[in-house]
Amino acid sequence: MEWLFWFPVLRKGKSAMQLSGKTVLVTGGSRGLGAAICRAAAAQGAAVAVNYRESRDDAEGVAEEIRSMGGQALPVQADVRERQAVQQMVEEIEQALGPVDVLVNNALYRYQFDPEHRATVDTLTWEEMQNQLDGTLKGAYHCVQAVVPKMKARRSGRIIQIGTNLFDHPVVPYHDYTAAKAALTGLTRTLASELGPYGITVNTVAGGLLDKTRASEKTSDEVFEIIRSSTPLRRVTRPEDVAGAVLFFASDFSQQVTGQYLIVDGGLVMN
Repeated sequence: MEWLFWFPVLRKGKSAMQLSGKTVLVTGGSRGLGAAICRAAAAQGAAVAVNYRESRDDAEGVAEEIRSMGGQALPVQADVRERQAVQQMVEEIEQALGPVDVLVNNALYRYQFDPEHRATVDTLTWEEMQNQLDGTLKGAYHCVQAVVPKMKARRSGRIIQIGTNLFDHPVVPYHDYTAAKAALTGLTRTLASELGPYGITVNTVAGGLLDKTRASEKTSDEVFEIIRSSTPLRRVTRPEDVAGAVLFFASDFSQQVTGQYLIVDGGLVMN
């Protein structure tokens, strides 16, 4: 399995295990990018909470993969748009795995990257816009509020938001999705400013179009080829590529880095 790349302890017999003893919560962790982040964090010694909203079987599958390799994982259900559900989820995690040390806000509410059938500015409804704001911004807001008090008490914590390179290069104008991610990036920087004195870092990892996830399954092969040929590294970004950047922000390697925005797309967008 390709994700065994993230288990150097199995490949070489030893590992630095940068997240050993840490508890990592990944929202939307049952599939795609979220699942890749869960596996990567577990590979570095973290106990991983695999959040899901509806995909119970997928979340349990990810958790079982991690446990089968000697890791620790807990599937936890919660709709991150619901504050009380998030509070209950965090309490369940704390009881089973300990306080959350690393929060990865990855959850995405029912979105498809379909260039040919996207909503244009004259057809997009505010309900569609609100759905993305709620799933992305409101969900992250609830999760931050639930984990920050104990992070403050410990004067330590990592919060990592999943953004998008469409914020910098809207090659396809997905208005609702991009606006919600832009708002999340703004929240990243205000949180970094407020929480820095408590030893809590807050950063954004912005991926490109991923090959392939449920969200990108309707993107045509022609579009993927255009991206591949336009990207300096000549490869479409994979979930595992983004997960690597998340590991950096989650680890002690980034302890003096906060409020930052890192694009992982093979150099398609260069700031």
